[in-house]
Amino acid sequence: MRDLLIIEGGVRLAGTVRASSAKNAVLPMMAASILTGEECVLRDVPRLRDVGVMGQILSSLGAEVRTEAVGDRSSATLTIVCRSLSSHVVPADLMGEVRSSIFLMGALLARNGRADLAYPGGCSIGHRPIDLHLQGLRDLGAKIEEHGSRIEAEARELHGSDIRLTLPSVGATENIMMAAVLATGTTLIRNAAREPEIVDLQNMLNLMGASISGAGGEAIRIEGVRRLHGVSYVPIPDRIEAGTLMVAAAITSGQVEVSNCVPDHLRTLIDKLRQAGCTIEEGDRRVFVEMDGRPRAVDCVTLPYPGFPTDLQPPLMSLAAIADGTSAFLETIYEQRFNQAEGLQRMGADISITGQRAFVHGVERLRGAAVRAHDLRAGAALVLAGLVADGVTTVSGIEHIDRGYDGLETKLASLGASVRRACA
Repeated sequence: MRDLLIIEGGVRLAGTVRASSAKNAVLPMMAASILTGEECVLRDVPRLRDVGVMGQILSSLGAEVRTEAVGDRSSATLTIVCRSLSSHVVPADLMGEVRSSIFLMGALLARNGRADLAYPGGCSIGHRPIDLHLQGLRDLGAKIEEHGSRIEAEARELHGSDIRLTLPSVGATENIMMAAVLATGTTLIRNAAREPEIVDLQNMLNLMGASISGAGGEAIRIEGVRRLHGVSYVPIPDRIEAGTLMVAAAITSGQVEVSNCVPDHLRTLIDKLRQAGCTIEEGDRRVFVEMDGRPRAVDCVTLPYPGFPTDLQPPLMSLAAIADGTSAFLETIYEQRFNQAEGLQRMGADISITGQRAFVHGVERLRGAAVRAHDLRAGAALVLAGLVADGVTTVSGIEHIDRGYDGLETKLASLGASVRRACA
């Protein structure tokens, strides 16, 4: 039996909704808890499938992991204590469920000099190599061997290095940061990823006693320290969830305030929504979105931060599907990031795809249909399309959505949407 979402379209969303803390900040922070034997407390953590799997992985390594609910919120307080690790081997079945499990390699090498893990899983959105992770760790002194689907890494001592990434990979940047904080000497990561989640990881590690500077820019400098201590930390808001909720307001011609968000983290989306005809007001950790009438077509090119995020391309395509005019999409990050197109076409969208380019010829109406989520962000895009479609839309495969959205249907329902979870 699998859950699915049943959506009756045609409701104009209105009200205030709170975005959760960022999944893409929480997961590397959970891995970073390995770097100390003291208590690490993460507050306002979303209840996500990926967070639960990462907790299981840490438990399998010998960590003590406790989750406590907070009031009437869906979020929780997560306490992790890694006083002594009983294993350096990450179970392959768990490794295959969440891509962020790769962050454990750098942390395990820094903590006890050994890591044995399988290739990570996650959404099927194209080739997602980890060669930059492995080369960066090798530059720090790790000996890494690949045996089929498993990776064995060992380092008697990690030492600082001048590392230039050929691409600004978020995961590689974070993995190298976590390995380098306990290395001997200075590490410089050039062409580093600049995402807000990188800055957030730097801030948490510095509170634990690390010496890191430059996150958010092209180069990150890490002065190795001998030990780290515990921390209590609240991760930044989830800019992708906030952005998805903003597009939900736009696609339904709604009036929605999204709280617990950082407008500067959403700059490129705000620009696109304004081009589409939205009125947007920015405040202190809040954004108000209003759309009156049919959106205008907008073009989109995905790029590393601060460019337009690939994770918000699928929701924006749903908006373009009902826009006045033709929108052109160029996906430069992942080669299989148009998974939502098939479902949108079943709902009446006019989309043509050639390689990494998609042209969306807006139609006046979408119609409800039975569609399937093939990955996390594509699933969210189909839910948004269902909000505006005529009739009933059923979205299956929502286990993908649950990986990255904490109670998406509940948040949409709080804004007036007719959406419910059912079992089929």
